[in-house]
Amino acid sequence: DVQLVESGGGSVQAGGSLRLSCAATPVAFKSGCMAWFRQTPGQEREWVAALASEGNTNYADFVGGRSTIAKDNANRSLSLQMNSLKPEDTGMYYCQADPTWGGRCPSQYLRVWAAFAYRGQGTQVTVS
Repeated sequence: DVQLVESGGGSVQAGGSLRLSCAATPVAFKSGCMAWFRQTPGQEREWVAALASEGNTNYADFVGGRSTIAKDNANRSLSLQMNSLKPEDTGMYYCQADPTWGGRCPSQYLRVWAAFAYRGQGTQVTVS
């Protein structure tokens, strides 16, 4: 069974912080590319941050140094620490993973959320 289950969303004031977590089943956690996506109101789902098993991390330009993606091997989870949150960060945040890209997160796939084989149900973040 392959599952990704997000948690940690909530409502915060602008300038606040949230830490999202994604609990993964073993197969999903072994994926070479794990990433966070988000869908803000009226927009398409977009990539936020990605972590490749080869060690590289990448962030969308709008993150601007405000977030950090990390894996917790002991707990088999992926996290996204988000600081200095803005109202425009409001949306549903999704954990996604794919095992087929040789340990990398190719940029062409980060632009296509549906390219990822494994996707969670999302956790809502509201910034006011």
